[in-house]
Amino acid sequence: MSVDWNEFWVKVVDATGETVYMVLITLALSAVLGMAVGLALYATRKGGVLPNRVVYAVLNALINVIRPVPFIIAIVALSPVTRGVVGTMIGTEAAIFPMVVVATFGVARIVETNLLAVDTGVVEAARSMGASPLRIVLTVLVPEALGPLVLGFTFMLVALIDFSAVAGTVGGGGVGNLAMTYGYLRFDTSVMVVTVAVLIVLVQIAQLLGNLLARKILRR
Repeated sequence: MSVDWNEFWVKVVDATGETVYMVLITLALSAVLGMAVGLALYATRKGGVLPNRVVYAVLNALINVIRPVPFIIAIVALSPVTRGVVGTMIGTEAAIFPMVVVATFGVARIVETNLLAVDTGVVEAARSMGASPLRIVLTVLVPEALGPLVLGFTFMLVALIDFSAVAGTVGGGGVGNLAMTYGYLRFDTSVMVVTVAVLIVLVQIAQLLGNLLARKILRR
């Protein structure tokens, strides 16, 4: 069954809007949650500003368990929770929930890694001046690691575009759903080419904006 391209381009625009919506909402939520978890990881690790072996072990274990799980499996595994929280397992809102869960722990590890790269001398200097642990983290560590953090968030943004495409194949909406419904199931190569091109463009835009912002921060 051939596609009416005059009508199909409208679907492409709508699906692209759904993908951008899913990605941006997920990025915003996972950035806040992941930042909190990442800061807690850094602060509670051995030698951190607020060392706590139990808290660190629990958070570290959660990240190590959730991060390696392929996203398509995570969607299925979290589907009962998604239904309970969102009320459905179909649509963009249902796709956002598992995306946020998985992305949060990815962001947390990115945050922890970049904070660990900050020169320990800066932290010691802040401590010697009597700065509290919270002040050290928020006013010393985060500003020092801001450039690399932006690059890390850019990496996650690109990954979320990929997540959104995977979510679309199981009814999550967006470009992935369009590719599955009108391309794969109908054996229409032209539709697949268009949807892949849209995803490539979105990735390039995300990478470009992230690189520009990181470069601007690093020059300060």
